[in-house]
Amino acid sequence: MIEQLFGSKTRVKLLQLFYSNPNRSFYVREITRKIDEQINSVRRELANLLSIGIIVSDSTNNKLYYEVNQKYEYFDPLTLIFGAGGSKHPAAKVDVVAADSANNDFSDNIDIKTLGNVEIAVYTGQFTRDETTGVDVFLVGDINTTKLQKFMAELEAKEGKELRYTMMSLSDFQYRLQIKDRFVSNILQAKKQILIDKHSSLKG
Repeated sequence: MIEQLFGSKTRVKLLQLFYSNPNRSFYVREITRKIDEQINSVRRELANLLSIGIIVSDSTNNKLYYEVNQKYEYFDPLTLIFGAGGSKHPAAKVDVVAADSANNDFSDNIDIKTLGNVEIAVYTGQFTRDETTGVDVFLVGDINTTKLQKFMAELEAKEGKELRYTMMSLSDFQYRLQIKDRFVSNILQAKKQILIDKHSSLKG
């Protein structure tokens, strides 16, 4: 039914991908791989979404990247339909499944919960094309290092590139936050996709 409402299966998949990953940028071939649709169909629907204003595009290193337009007037309602809970809901609610998307895992953070007591989880760097932090994945909490290494290996395989990550305890993070540590300050200010933020610490 939702495909009939929004025009096509490809368009619905694109909306699910973009709204499940705010601040995340994707290039065309990456999108076709993630949603498993033909590139011509993807290009056509991307053009439609661009013309409406639902997504925006930008070029970096001769690649055209697309991401959801958070200034679009219907961003919040569409996030409630296709995303992980809307801008007024915690991004940690990764078990919220968009309509008709039970078999389509468009958000990469589902397995993060299995790493231990994860207080904060962030994608930045290569995911958002903001290299100010020097890392791609930032984690805070009581995390099982063996599971983390396995998770990172799987994520690298899924993304098709090497990824940099940093993890620290909650007490270390809070101390660094208090003394305005440069690395933590950069995390706060960087363009990022917040996957988990249990204490609303990432207000930058």
